[in-house]
Amino acid sequence: MHIDVIGNGPPLVLLHGWAMHGGVFAPLVARLRDRFTLHVVDLPGHGLSRDCGVPLTLDNVVDAVAAHVPVAPWCGWSLGGLFALHAATTRPHAVSAIAMLCASARFVRGEDWRFGVSPEIFRDFANGLREDYRGTLDRFVALEAFGSDHAKEEIRALRDELFTRGEPSAHVLADGLDLLKTGDLRHALPALHAPSVWIAGRRDRLVDARAMRDSAALAAGPSQVHVIDHAGHAPFLTHADEVATHLAAAFLQDSLRA
Repeated sequence: MHIDVIGNGPPLVLLHGWAMHGGVFAPLVARLRDRFTLHVVDLPGHGLSRDCGVPLTLDNVVDAVAAHVPVAPWCGWSLGGLFALHAATTRPHAVSAIAMLCASARFVRGEDWRFGVSPEIFRDFANGLREDYRGTLDRFVALEAFGSDHAKEEIRALRDELFTRGEPSAHVLADGLDLLKTGDLRHALPALHAPSVWIAGRRDRLVDARAMRDSAALAAGPSQVHVIDHAGHAPFLTHADEVATHLAAAFLQDSLRA
């Protein structure tokens, strides 16, 4: 598994979202590298970890990452948030705190979960991967940026990064969509005793800020929720200063305040 180690200071692990790679965090890395030693992960099947062979499942990915990074806070964007949350609740000795960046305990809507997205969205993207691989990724990028005040800039940045480290593995992309569609870690939140910070984009069309508030409310440990006005699903691209400020405030102190 490829992990870039960048910067100086206490460690912080960064986990990217579906179909991307660690390079997408470049604006955030630039703002945090003087305050943290950043461990920027390329998830299995993505970027420079395309051929690492680790299955894209919660346990396998968390084990692989934990084996290569020090005890640290983990920050997960979108799909990466599921791995961060699973790590913090199942391996508390390895994860001192978490940041959920446009990520919630459950992504899809259900009878008891009002603010998720329709499961048909992930089904349609899974079907699209078989019929039009590149077109499907392009549509997902557009959905990530939709709603942001800086949508054009966000789409351009995500498109520019998408294949800079090679094309992600098609079967791993299908596995990732399945995780987003079926993953539900709400049951684990009462076991989340580590501090957590939840950073949402108010205009995010994939992860509703209200779903993040509801997730944070279920956590046993101290939590903070920050909603960034005018931001979509990738606020670290359009509001990098604000995201960096929230992360530094959370992880450069001894503990979070509830």
